[in-house]
Amino acid sequence: MNQQNSDDVFQVPVLIVGGGPAGLSASLLLSRYGIDSLLITKHRWTANSPRAHITNQRTVEVFRDAGIEHSVMAAATPHDLMANNVWATSFAGQELGRLLTWGNAIERKSDYEKASPSYMCNIPQHVLEPVLATEALRAGGEVRFNNELIDFSQDEEGVTARIFDRGLQREYRVRANYMIGADGARSRVVEKLGLPLEGESGLGCAVNVWLRADLRRYCEHRPGVLYWMVQPGNDYWVGSGTFICVRPWNEWVMLYMYDPAEGEPDLSEAAVTERARRVIGDETIPIEILSTSKWQINHVVAQRYSEGRVFCVGDAVHRHPPANGLGSNTSVQDAYNLAWKLAMVIHGQAGPGLLDSYSEERQPVGRQVVDRAMESVQNMRPIADALGFKAGQSEEEGWASLQELSTDSIAGRERRAELDQAIQLQNYQFNCHGVELGQRYRSAAVVTDGTDEPDYQRDAELYYQPTTWPGARLPHAWLTDPQGHRVSTLDITGKGHFTLLTGHGGDTWCQAATTIARELGIELPVRRIGPGLDYADSYGDWARLREVDEGGCILVRPDNHVGWRSLHPQSSCEQLLMEVIQHLLHRR
Repeated sequence: MNQQNSDDVFQVPVLIVGGGPAGLSASLLLSRYGIDSLLITKHRWTANSPRAHITNQRTVEVFRDAGIEHSVMAAATPHDLMANNVWATSFAGQELGRLLTWGNAIERKSDYEKASPSYMCNIPQHVLEPVLATEALRAGGEVRFNNELIDFSQDEEGVTARIFDRGLQREYRVRANYMIGADGARSRVVEKLGLPLEGESGLGCAVNVWLRADLRRYCEHRPGVLYWMVQPGNDYWVGSGTFICVRPWNEWVMLYMYDPAEGEPDLSEAAVTERARRVIGDETIPIEILSTSKWQINHVVAQRYSEGRVFCVGDAVHRHPPANGLGSNTSVQDAYNLAWKLAMVIHGQAGPGLLDSYSEERQPVGRQVVDRAMESVQNMRPIADALGFKAGQSEEEGWASLQELSTDSIAGRERRAELDQAIQLQNYQFNCHGVELGQRYRSAAVVTDGTDEPDYQRDAELYYQPTTWPGARLPHAWLTDPQGHRVSTLDITGKGHFTLLTGHGGDTWCQAATTIARELGIELPVRRIGPGLDYADSYGDWARLREVDEGGCILVRPDNHVGWRSLHPQSSCEQLLMEVIQHLLHRR
């Protein structure tokens, strides 16, 4: 970064406002791609409480591509300890049902394991962010804590921002080619840009209580992330208190809803301790309250994610309840989509028009995510209904209704069937693999091959369906390198540049790629897959997934989405590939 001391203006290619998962990921990825950036955050350090925690396979793939998967996984609770969702009257009380989640059910394990080289994990935000910040700094990004955006303006050449350094108590300016607004749900950047927001805010009110309580005796035999405690006398759909595992099995967030029309909740230590003790159901368990906070359910997405040279990511442009665990995942994936495009434009390898595809591709994803999360919240209601909990019901009436669940009666049988159906409905929240992994982009950064989009063979939300159809995420398949080591198709692509995949009969594609890379000044490595080539398809999975002939090709974008493919060898492959890449990069 070049400092001009004469007028106290810092110049940098990219200014990032906000130091959450989206901003820190953007900083890390830009550094990986050779772009200097300055990240500012008004906070003194990273997140001070658990907040988001579910980290899905697609996000771990982003971390894998950025070279930090091992660091993240080392700090996280592993996938197998995320297995159960448990519904009970208390930790010590009657268990009402369980659901195996996040691909841990025997019938879903293969779906998840076949789809990705990476595993989901549970890593609370206050644990993840220090990992991201450390890796971003190590990669060369500049991060300034305690620095707040005051205002900004943009012109045809760049963005000028006024920043206030709270530590030094002084104001300075930053001049950047581009700015990323990653400043969260109360985004000053979105407000200043006037990006139109759709949806509603304040649809429900909730409390988070971060606490310590050793519950291993109640959890080790049924490990999970979420323990839903539903007690009579509380008709709210998330129950009397949902315990979210922060650290197995002695650190938690207790979440519960409240109705502001009945008054604000008592958040005194005594009150929340008493509530936690009631939800745990064991007076002998010591409880230490770490912090409390209130939040609201929002169902909001921006109609577009950018304006001029400013691009917004994360909660700044999509705000939704934590159902499905998609918040920080979508934020990191926003940054992954944007970073390579900024890098190629700044490097002069792509035209500025490429940046228009960011909003075109990610806004529909944001729309899908906020709608899915909101529907999942509403889908919790049938569980309370199946348990016989109703508004205005006394605690005694609630317990009587609950006891009916265990009776040998027609009503008991109907209630049990209703509860089972309600719990199975939660698959759309906790095993929603298609939403987690199956985004297909449609934009000018994708070139059609003339084929129709493949129909979904199973429920598109529950199941990820691999395809190399342009716009889709490159399918994962295990290959072997010349030393016999196992590598994923996702390991031989990405890293900030386009990659061409081909096989036997694809020599002309190799020659074309070499020529085009030289003429356009870009990296365009070719990976040949097949016996005797760069990588062997030892398990035959790639042959089943690639959907092109051995001599065809697949052009993979830096974010591991398919940019284009040729189903067969082509006689004029150099001209064709040149036209495709020039179109993708807005070089014409």
